[in-house]
Amino acid sequence: MEAYLIEWLELIFRWLHLLAGIAWVGASFHFVFVDNALEPVPAEEAKTGLKGHFWAIHGGGVYRFSKYRLAPDRWPDNLHWSKWEAYTTWLTGTVLMVLVYYYQSQVYLIGTGKWLQDPHSAVAASLMFVVTAVAVYEILIRGPLRHYPMVFAFIMGGLVLLLSWLAVQIFADRAAFIHVGVVLGSIMAGNVFFGIIPAQKQFVAAVQAGREPDQALATAAKQRSFFNNYFTLPVLFCMIGHHYPFLYGHAMNWLALFVIMLAGALGRHYFNRRHHGENRFEYLIGAAVLGLCVILALTDQKFISGEQKTDQSDVAVPAEVSIDDDHIEQLLDVHCANCHAQDPTVAGFVSPAGGLVFETLDQLRQSRRTAFIALTTGYMPLGNLTALSSQDRQLLLEWLRLQEAE
Repeated sequence: MEAYLIEWLELIFRWLHLLAGIAWVGASFHFVFVDNALEPVPAEEAKTGLKGHFWAIHGGGVYRFSKYRLAPDRWPDNLHWSKWEAYTTWLTGTVLMVLVYYYQSQVYLIGTGKWLQDPHSAVAASLMFVVTAVAVYEILIRGPLRHYPMVFAFIMGGLVLLLSWLAVQIFADRAAFIHVGVVLGSIMAGNVFFGIIPAQKQFVAAVQAGREPDQALATAAKQRSFFNNYFTLPVLFCMIGHHYPFLYGHAMNWLALFVIMLAGALGRHYFNRRHHGENRFEYLIGAAVLGLCVILALTDQKFISGEQKTDQSDVAVPAEVSIDDDHIEQLLDVHCANCHAQDPTVAGFVSPAGGLVFETLDQLRQSRRTAFIALTTGYMPLGNLTALSSQDRQLLLEWLRLQEAE
């Protein structure tokens, strides 16, 4: 009953997280688009305090979005604040982190050969990883480096690269990807909470009191918004990238993650410039080239065919050991069927993990490509809770190769 409840909670909060994230990203992209594409207003309208207009057609009607240099003469009765989209996304994501990676840390957070093997230590390290990274960013964004945008951007790139490498050393590879996303998402939510909303509150208070708003505070808030804009696509990739073992299970997974996130930031830059009326295709081409480089670098035929030997499968099968179906079926029963059965026996599962059932050799044959990658990367068994030896892992891989050849 407990496992069933946990799965329902995961489903509900994942759904809420997705919905809130769509609202946040959609609002962010929309306002960036409108702000970048504003057209100057005629002199008469400028006298009313208007800065620019943006025209659009949607839903069978024509819209005109207007931006004031400060505010209209009459303060609006209903002013929307774009903050709860960000807060709800972060809060639901935090609940998911607890449900999946903390509550089930032995299964999902700990990885074979990683620095930490104790569940409690791994959870503590996870919290420290996120909090420390956000604190470092806050120190940087509040310091003098913020006055040098290009230098700051390169430093942030170096920090993200370091985080990508460090996460892979500490946590299971799949958990490492999501940790990088959690850090960037927390920085984005922190930008809203610590910088953007306080600046907007100060702006409103100053205008309503007839004072000139603090321009330095507004500039700092806009810089935080700038980073949120560029972090969006990298965070979204972290959310989907941890579902693909061929990527997070590769020996250079941390570098692949960073390069793809960089490609996402370049792609976002193309659209930012396009909103200004500049079709700078070199940025889009650069993003595509980076992505293609990762694809080619990870497209190792030995890896795909299972011939590549990793830290998890580097023991050759002795010549005197026969690979018979009975022995493979025993390994399947001990190391696979506990999670991949119609009725799993591992705590936390009420249905076959990933929808894959491995109770018979025929079922294993049908999903041999998926099993191949999971075994080669060391991702399966989860956290190696069943203590699958390197020799037995290689036996399974050899058996799978034989099925491929038939």
